Amino acid sequence: MIYKKHFIPIESNPGLFTQLIHQLGVSTTLSFHDVWSLDDPDLLSLVPRPVLAFIIVFPTSSNYENRLSKENKERVDGVLPNEDKDIIWVKQTINNACGLYAILHAIANGRARDFIVPGSHLSNLLEKCASLDLTDCAAVLENDAELETEYTSVAVLGDTEAPENPEDEVGFHYVCFVKSHCNGNLFILDGDHSGPIDKGLLSENDLLSKQGIEAIQEFISQHDNGKGFSLLALAPSVD
Repeated sequence: MIYKKHFIPIESNPGLFTQLIHQLGVSTTLSFHDVWSLDDPDLLSLVPRPVLAFIIVFPTSSNYENRLSKENKERVDGVLPNEDKDIIWVKQTINNACGLYAILHAIANGRARDFIVPGSHLSNLLEKCASLDLTDCAAVLENDAELETEYTSVAVLGDTEAPENPEDEVGFHYVCFVKSHCNGNLFILDGDHSGPIDKGLLSENDLLSKQGIEAIQEFISQHDNGKGFSLLALAPSVD
């Protein structure tokens, strides 16, 4: 894909992710948290509950790129338009902004929607996109000056050195796991994909459940056996 706009990639850091969503208009009662393990009960107990969304970051190997290309060819473009309202998914049209799209997917779906402050920029942005098709919605995000300003103000704070040229490709990618606010299904949302991936009904509201953990583990097992992965959870803030 040829991009018209390029962003500084955001570091996989729960503090930065949390700062960004609060600046955009999410209540301070929600935050992002590191998930250090999916099978150690002691480490899992450190994650506040319920988990409303997961964001996973992983190295983009040739295996992933080839799989993505093949799956995109097999799917119908725009398979699930926003009008269906089962899930809000936006095609990524900004280079190196996969972290931003994953964050937007996490907070625009499921129970996280209830924590968006009315009248905030994020609330107005989602209202604007609600009646648009996928192409127009992607264009709205791409051309939103305030969204770019807020994102950049946080992305520059990371400890990881950003590429000197924002057009340079980075070697990692962000994907979101979230439950639909309408049909209750678990979805994998990747802005580089051709549409949402429906993983079926999620019976519990907490994604840190057996079914949610299994979906994450399955995804990891399909991509380089879990090397270099990290996981963030969107969940209640802690004092």
